[in-house]
Amino acid sequence: MKKIRLILIEDNRLLRDGINAMLKKEPDINVVATFGDSDFGPDKISELKPNIVLLDLGLANHNSLAFVKSLKDENHDVKVIVMDLVPIQEDIMQFVEAGVSGFILKDATIAEFTKTIRAVAGGEKVLPSTLTGSLFSQIIDSGVKEMGPSKMIQSVRMTKREREIVELIAEGLANKEIAYKLNLSIYTVKSHVHNILEKMALNTRVQIAIHSHSSKNSSDK
Repeated sequence: MKKIRLILIEDNRLLRDGINAMLKKEPDINVVATFGDSDFGPDKISELKPNIVLLDLGLANHNSLAFVKSLKDENHDVKVIVMDLVPIQEDIMQFVEAGVSGFILKDATIAEFTKTIRAVAGGEKVLPSTLTGSLFSQIIDSGVKEMGPSKMIQSVRMTKREREIVELIAEGLANKEIAYKLNLSIYTVKSHVHNILEKMALNTRVQIAIHSHSSKNSSDK
C-alpha cells in the first residue's frame, strides 16, 4: 500500500499533537513531519517530498495565503488542505484561487478529516458542504429570516472586546480588517468570533450581524 505522505503545519501545539496522533493511526497516511509556524521553512517541502500539506489558515508569523501561492508556484504536485475554525466566504475563495485543494473545519470529526485527506490525495477538490453554497443560501437554510428582532446580544454575557467585534462584524468588516482596527492578530480575532458564535448559539458571522442589527432596531423603538 502506497501511503499518503503528509506534512502538518499548525501553530497550536496541543492541536498539532492531537491531529498528528489521530492521523498516525491510519494505515495509509504517513505524517512525515509536523511544524509550528516558526519552525517551518520552504526547503522542507523538497526535503520531505509530501503529497499533501495540511495547513493552519491563521498562522501567527506568516501570511498563510501567500505561503500557499508560493508553495504551489514551486511545487505543482503538492496538494494543500487548509484548516480553520470559523472560516468566512472571502477567505475560502482566496485560498481556492491560490490553488488549495481542500478545506477542513477544525471541529470536524476524525472520519471527516481522513475522508478529506484521502479524497484530495486522489485528485478531488473538497469543501465542507456547509461552505459550498452562497452566504445567502446559508442564511435561508439556517432559518435566520424567520428569527425576528432579538435581544440575544444584550442577554448574552460577552466581554468588552467581544462586543466590539460584534459591532465591527455588523458594520461588514472582515477578520483582517477587525484585526487591523483593534490591533490584534487575525488568530485572536478568529478565536473571539468562535467564542461569540458559541455564546450566541449561531452558525455564521452573517447571523451575528443580523442579530446585531435586529437588536439595535428593537432597542431604538
